[in-house]
Amino acid sequence: MGGSAGVPGTPRVLRAMNDRAALELLLEHGPLSRTRIGALTGLSKPTASQLLARLEAAGLVVMTGTSEGRPGPGAQLYAINPGVAHVAGLDVTPERILAAVADLTGAVVGAYELPTPDRRPARSVVQQVSDALDGAVRAARLDRSAVRRVVIGTPGAFDPRTSRLRYASHLRGWHSPALHDDLAAALVTPVEYDNDVNLVALAEQRLGAARGHDDFVLLWSEGGLGAALVLGGRLHRGWTGGAGEVGFLPVPGAPLARQVSRTGHGGYQELAGCHVLPRLARDLGIEDLPTGSDAEVTAALVARGADSATGPHRRLLEAYATRLATGLAALASVLDPELVLLSGACLTAGGEPLRTLLQAELADLAASQPRLVLGGVRERPVLRGALESALATTRDEVFDTSR
Repeated sequence: MGGSAGVPGTPRVLRAMNDRAALELLLEHGPLSRTRIGALTGLSKPTASQLLARLEAAGLVVMTGTSEGRPGPGAQLYAINPGVAHVAGLDVTPERILAAVADLTGAVVGAYELPTPDRRPARSVVQQVSDALDGAVRAARLDRSAVRRVVIGTPGAFDPRTSRLRYASHLRGWHSPALHDDLAAALVTPVEYDNDVNLVALAEQRLGAARGHDDFVLLWSEGGLGAALVLGGRLHRGWTGGAGEVGFLPVPGAPLARQVSRTGHGGYQELAGCHVLPRLARDLGIEDLPTGSDAEVTAALVARGADSATGPHRRLLEAYATRLATGLAALASVLDPELVLLSGACLTAGGEPLRTLLQAELADLAASQPRLVLGGVRERPVLRGALESALATTRDEVFDTSR
């Protein structure tokens, strides 16, 4: 009998499948009664009761109170036990590391921001990551040993063949071939890495505007200009992990990006990156420019254009839409996606006015007609994607009751 545990259709496997279905329903809906779980899963009341008793004994669910609103005694409610496991996510830029810890339900229970403004940091990358993670763990009032998995999001991508970071020469200290081993030794927990824009796409696919869509492109503009490609429901990372590095894409109206591993100048980034809009604004006679980083200035200018029906700010928004559409048309022609999501502060600041202009421009430039939508995950989307990535794997481990 022991050898039948993994055979489809055996009682143990069927119980595990029912357990997983119930746990997923509790994640989606929140606390549910035994009767409601039975109705949603199609299980009888006795079977649902046995299932909940089994999950409660395993520590995976807890009783949270009773339902109200109907005559008679309330039904007992059950919920995921949030403290069964915790994960961490890190969002890395040259200026800072954002770290957060989430419980098994996805609720953030601790967060920390570590500034890293120095071009030649006194602390190594390993120490920076450790300090950021420890800050989030302390904020969550946990020990680091409670964190089962860490996912780190960075610009560029780690080449799966060499473990070296590519396409992100501006991220100081992250290019050592020994970095993965050094971080694994320091953190003593499973660590995974992904491109920051890919993680935004994952957050949108699980929580935002891409839910229910298997083919979409996410265009990101916040500091850098990048894209994530989801094909057949799966992120397409490419042979070296560099799929979606559209900032280097050759486009009309911009110089070719040459020696991209060293400079990163030219191409789509030079046509429609955040740093371009202040110069365009001056060319249109706009002198009262906002202050801040390129991304902050661009977001403010785009927002002004969205609020204007005429005038130089509106013309700036129209010029920006044309430039963005130039690169998007190339992506649409090759990938023919169902959906294009606009994400990052430089795009979402334009809201519906920018989306409408961009949709019209794309209709003129691309044979395929993907629908453009604004991203739905606005608050720290890279960090949210890192947490969702860590949670997906951790839930697979924790929810497997067949063992």
